[in-house]
Amino acid sequence: MWIVVYVAQTKEQAEKIRDLLQAAGILVKIRGANQSENEKFGCYEIMVPESEMKESHDIIISNLF
Repeated sequence: MWIVVYVAQTKEQAEKIRDLLQAAGILVKIRGANQSENEKFGCYEIMVPESEMKESHDIIISNLF
């Protein structure tokens, strides 16, 4: 099951977090919510498999997100 580990405020921030987690070997999905028409602004949910939630949180926190 996929679980939300972070909600990013911009697409750019979501992509940075995705890249960071993928570099650690974690599967990542980004799901948009409340985007503007051009999809540049809005909330983006960062999702990982439930089994990788703890590791993902540790990576996000250690990188000051």
